[in-house]
Amino acid sequence: MSADTHVSVLLAESVAALAIRPQGIYVDATFGRGGHSRAILAALGPAGRLIALDRDPAAIAAGAALADLRLTLVHAAFSELGSELDRLGVAQVDGVLLDLGVSSPQLNTPERGMSFRFDAPLDMRMDTTQGETAAEFLARASQSEIERVIKDYGEERFAHAIAKALVATRGEHGISSTGQLATLVAKVVRTREPGQHPATRSFQALRIHVNRELEELSLVLPQAVARLAADGRLAVISFHSLEDRIVKRFLRDAANPPQPPRKLPVRAADLPPPVLRLVGKAGFPSGSEIAANPRCRSAVLRTAEKL
Repeated sequence: MSADTHVSVLLAESVAALAIRPQGIYVDATFGRGGHSRAILAALGPAGRLIALDRDPAAIAAGAALADLRLTLVHAAFSELGSELDRLGVAQVDGVLLDLGVSSPQLNTPERGMSFRFDAPLDMRMDTTQGETAAEFLARASQSEIERVIKDYGEERFAHAIAKALVATRGEHGISSTGQLATLVAKVVRTREPGQHPATRSFQALRIHVNRELEELSLVLPQAVARLAADGRLAVISFHSLEDRIVKRFLRDAANPPQPPRKLPVRAADLPPPVLRLVGKAGFPSGSEIAANPRCRSAVLRTAEKL
């Protein structure tokens, strides 16, 4: 498998969850290498339309090879979904797909700095045209800020010791490469789950922070629902508990508006109606998909429909 190859997770399941109408307008808010987009286009009719977003310029460049007049490819973070649809003159869409997390090309390309498997510059940005790199963050952040990031986004119980070691080391040598970071963390983290590298959680935490992944997710979900036409579908694939928690709570709250205190004299008819209807149960990769692509083992698909 080449560095630029990406295997789309829950491909058939997520496209089926959108319940695609041949003449509809759909958004693939995480184009990646176009696996989901190709499947959506295959289900669309000649008058259908697909708008695909990605913040990674390498993904946009790869998408140029997908010559289909029904496809509009946009270099933008998915938190800009509403403004990009406005720019394109699209008021409502029939479905939105979000495939969260990091892509295989991003992990497999050393210079992206997202993996400890290579010794490379410590970048970690999904959009390499803007923003602070992981190395720049580690060079200027306080020990308490580094500890908070590693603890909150990596759920790392050794966050304090790691942050302390990072601050001490940067004063002597600086931390500019993935190899330096992985080696340092491995010296501090003495125990780890079987088969997991000691730096796994720290790398995840820094990547989430650098790319504002959880903030981006919290921003796009209400925009996606606001743009859905009646009976339109939102399908979200998440890859770790922090993402899935945000998705699950958002969909639950939209499907079950808050109820007033029991003693308040409010009629049921006066309560705000739910915005979404949950569709089916959470979906997970099959055993055969996990065997073929171990990175998908933590994936969760959740789907809801606009009322």
